[in-house]
Amino acid sequence: MTKQQLIYENVQAVKERIENAAKKAGRNPEDIHLVAATKMNDAECVKAAIKAGIKIAGENRVQELVEKYEQNAYKGANLHFIGSLQTNKVKFLVGKVQLIQSVDSEKLAGVIAKYAQKNGICQDILLEVNIAKEASKSGIYPEALPEIIENLCNIDGLRIRGLMAIPPISHFIGENLCHFDKMRELFIDISQKKYDNVSMDFLSMGMSGDFEDAISCGSNMVRVGTAIFGARPYMIK
Repeated sequence: MTKQQLIYENVQAVKERIENAAKKAGRNPEDIHLVAATKMNDAECVKAAIKAGIKIAGENRVQELVEKYEQNAYKGANLHFIGSLQTNKVKFLVGKVQLIQSVDSEKLAGVIAKYAQKNGICQDILLEVNIAKEASKSGIYPEALPEIIENLCNIDGLRIRGLMAIPPISHFIGENLCHFDKMRELFIDISQKKYDNVSMDFLSMGMSGDFEDAISCGSNMVRVGTAIFGARPYMIK
């Protein structure tokens, strides 16, 4: 079996799992957005995933994104940035990506807004929440979200479209349910408030090992890499 054939079969299997998880939770499978996490996969693999039905590609690294973008790897799909982002690399993303999911500070959001204004566009973002308050991870602590949203909601060039989270690595099914539940509560709470340029359209949480649990807790955007492309080189021992 070729790599392209394997990717095709994996995409169909992931879609089926999403459909089953959504139905089990009493939700419409069409409401769940699948983002293929393309880190460390070359342009041909990305093209194969899009050909297999992937509509959103999510890149973790700016350098990889720029290289693959120049190779037309993402043609036919929307492009999201889902990895850690330094302020000095924002200029390489604005105008190329439809959504920056990993905005982990007010400072970073401000820099994104500056480049969006310069390019005459409005950049859609998600605010990344450090829901487990892990010292090793970036992200906004839950209690700081309201003030940050208040400070960002009137900035030109910026539109907050929802929340994103990367909970701790889950070692067994159900381990992250408590974090997913907390994210859903935050999402609903913010949705009930009225802010300019803020619409809680996307709750992005869940990856290859736990996206079914995330869907059961209200996620409508899952970021799946390994289950589509196979284990990355550094994961293979």
